[in-house]
Amino acid sequence: MFAKTGLRVLRAHNMRVFRTYATPAMDKTLFDASKTLHDASKKPYDANKKTLVLLGTGWGTTTILKNLDTHNFNVVVVSPRNYFLFTPLLPSCTVGTTESRSIMEPIRHIVGRRGKDMRFIEAECTDIDVATKQLTLTRTLDPTAHTHIKYDHLVVGVGGTYNTFGTPGVEQHACFLKEINDASKIRRRLKDAIEKASFGDVAPEERDRLLHVVVVGGGPTGVEFAGEMHDLVTEDLAKWVPSLSRHIKITLVEALPNVLPSFDKRLVKYTEYMFAKNGIQLRTNTRVHSVGDRTLRVSTNGVESDVPYGTIVWAAGIRARQFAHTLRAKVPDVQTSA
Repeated sequence: MFAKTGLRVLRAHNMRVFRTYATPAMDKTLFDASKTLHDASKKPYDANKKTLVLLGTGWGTTTILKNLDTHNFNVVVVSPRNYFLFTPLLPSCTVGTTESRSIMEPIRHIVGRRGKDMRFIEAECTDIDVATKQLTLTRTLDPTAHTHIKYDHLVVGVGGTYNTFGTPGVEQHACFLKEINDASKIRRRLKDAIEKASFGDVAPEERDRLLHVVVVGGGPTGVEFAGEMHDLVTEDLAKWVPSLSRHIKITLVEALPNVLPSFDKRLVKYTEYMFAKNGIQLRTNTRVHSVGDRTLRVSTNGVESDVPYGTIVWAAGIRARQFAHTLRAKVPDVQTSA
C-alpha cells in the first residue's frame, strides 16, 4: 500500500514482505541449543567435501544460499544476526505501519524449507589468515570468547554500516536506520518526545523542540522515513493527540543540491513537490557540523545556524565494515579498485 504522500513510489511493486512466526528472542531460544552440537574449531560435516563459509545473512548471502546446492559443500554461515532482514521496509517499522517480525526471517528457515543443509554460527568475523585459510570469530553473545574455523572457499557478504563522516555527536545523540533495533529505538524516541510535550507546563519553545523531527540524508532511506513520519502525523497522531499533531515539524537536511541524487530527475522533482505540498521542510546545500543533545549545528550556503530537535535520524550514507578493511589489508595484490 502506498502512502497518501506518494513518497513510497521508491519501493518496488513486487517487493515481498517476509513473514516469520517467531520473534527474534524465540528464534534464539529454539536454535541456540543446536549450535553447541559441533566443535567450531574443526571443519564441520563431511571431511571429503570442501568447506564453503559465507559471512553475513544479508541480500547477497541469502541469494547465494537459495541457489546453492549445499550437498556439494560443507556450508557454514557466520553472522551476528541469525535472520534475514528486509531492509526496504525498515522505515515503515519506525512508525508501526509494518510490524518488525514481518520483515525478519530466520536464516535456518530460509535454508531448511528448501531441503538444504548448513551450519550457522552466530558470531562476527574479526580476522582472517589467508595463508592457512582460517577465520577468527567473536561470539555475539559473549564478545570475550573467540572461535576459529577453517575454510576452502569464502564468500564475504558482511554489508555496510552507517557513516557519520566524523561528525561530532552523531554516535551519541542520533538514531540510525540500518538494523531492526534502530527502528525500535526511533519508535521509542518519538513516543517519549510526544509524551514529554503533552504536559501542560511545557513552554511553547520546548514543546516545538520536542516535536521537531530532523532527518539527515536525502537518499532513499531518509526520504522514505520522512514520508512515513508525515503519514503517522496526519493519519494517526491527528486523531490520538490533535492538540500536539499540528505542532509536529519534519525537516530533511541534505548536503547536496537535491535529494535522491542517483535517481531520475523526474522522481527528484516529484519528491520535492510532495515535500512542499505536505509541509515537510527540505534544506538542501546544508551540512551538519555537529550534533548536540538538543540542537545540531548546520551551515546552509556558508551561513551557520543551530537547529533544535527532539528526534534526529541519521541516514546520510554507509561505509564498509571493519572486516572489509581487514581483508583488503591482507590481500592488497588482488584489489581491482581503490
